[in-house]
Amino acid sequence: MTTDTMADLYSKLGIKRGADEAEIKKAYRKLAKELHPDRNKDNPKATEKFAEVTQAYDLLSDRDKRAQYDRGEIDEQGNPRGPFGFGGRGGGGGFHPGGGPGGAGGFDFSDGGADFGDIFEGIFGRSRGAGGAGPRPGGFGGFSTQGGGRPIRGADVSYRLAVPFEDAAALNAQRVTLSSGKTIDVKLPNGVETGTQMRLGGQGDPGPAGNGDAIVTVDIRPHRFFKRDEDDVRLDLPVGIDEAVLGAKVKVPTVDGAVMLSIPPNTSSGKTLRLKGKGFHRKDGSRGDQLVTVMIDVPADDAELKAFVEGWAAKEGRNPRANLGV
Repeated sequence: MTTDTMADLYSKLGIKRGADEAEIKKAYRKLAKELHPDRNKDNPKATEKFAEVTQAYDLLSDRDKRAQYDRGEIDEQGNPRGPFGFGGRGGGGGFHPGGGPGGAGGFDFSDGGADFGDIFEGIFGRSRGAGGAGPRPGGFGGFSTQGGGRPIRGADVSYRLAVPFEDAAALNAQRVTLSSGKTIDVKLPNGVETGTQMRLGGQGDPGPAGNGDAIVTVDIRPHRFFKRDEDDVRLDLPVGIDEAVLGAKVKVPTVDGAVMLSIPPNTSSGKTLRLKGKGFHRKDGSRGDQLVTVMIDVPADDAELKAFVEGWAAKEGRNPRANLGV
């Protein structure tokens, strides 16, 4: 084999013989995107060219085969060369268009070849919506990964998971029902928020190289009295006049269940008390707090209370807005 012939696989990819693995992969990705049969259905020459560059990549991306090829020990199909430069029809590691070895009118990714799954997933995508829409790279639209190579996996499937507010804050496990009818309990991650995505390996569509993944997007549902403030949880807590004036221990709801909270004597509406560690989990595993804002609840039409307050106000003559200058 001459030096020019040896360089032929490199020239097919438009690279020099000293190119590293990253350059080889980059060159092939560019050519595969341009020549892929799905994008050139009416151009048989493009399909033929695609087969050639794929065969070149298949061999050059394998370190051992590339070294054998550079030394002239194997030909462009990966077959051992005879003593006088004639290639044989041995096991063959090539990519064969038409009715070549390993394929009957299709394309053959033979044993030891490159992992084309990652390349084509990057070029053409493989995620699907929950309804099954979107690209499905289980095959390449007209030809398949036959033989003993590495075909791509099944498509990813997307799901949207509605999570109750308290469960999101406490990281309670959630049950996901897949399109197959299978149910899985998933653990919510630290720092979870609406839009957080979780990947369930192997729970997507089946494919020649195994299942794709399930991509679960979290949607935290609003709560009727809790509100999220970054990693904290806020709550407006009604208290009676007697509890605010005299002080009291009252039961307070939290995302982890009810706890007792001490209301200091002479507490005004708007005062905020803190329950440590009752908020959302941060990414580092620590937790925010629950911020409880006291709201004094005045009963309606309480004649006795009204009479007391009228007498007290006349006696005190206090202006609660004096600090505001009015």
